[in-house]
Amino acid sequence: QVELVESGGGLVQAGGSLRLSCAASGLSSYVMAWFRQAPGKEREFVARISWSGGTTEYADSVKGRFTISRDNAKNTVFLQMNSLKPEDTAVYYCAARSRRLWPVTTRTDEYAYWGQGTQVTVSS
Repeated sequence: QVELVESGGGLVQAGGSLRLSCAASGLSSYVMAWFRQAPGKEREFVARISWSGGTTEYADSVKGRFTISRDNAKNTVFLQMNSLKPEDTAVYYCAARSRRLWPVTTRTDEYAYWGQGTQVTVSS
């Protein structure tokens, strides 16, 4: 069965850093992505990466601060988050799809598989 497990979330002060990990199993994942959802808000796109790691894309709100990467040998995707802001506070979800094709949109329905999420809280 397919399983995505996020880890690395926690409580940090503004300006701090966190590194999230997502370990995938039971899936030949191609494009993988990170989304986040704050209380009372819709889930939003954060970053995505191709199977080879050669293509990445970021939401404007995190560009220059977050870096997505992957280690296919470990079947794991990472999200390095630097210069964190209180508005980054959210549950962060790992997503994957078993298609090589780069998604046309950043909508959540582009991804068939999701992790349970890991909480990131940034205090001011």
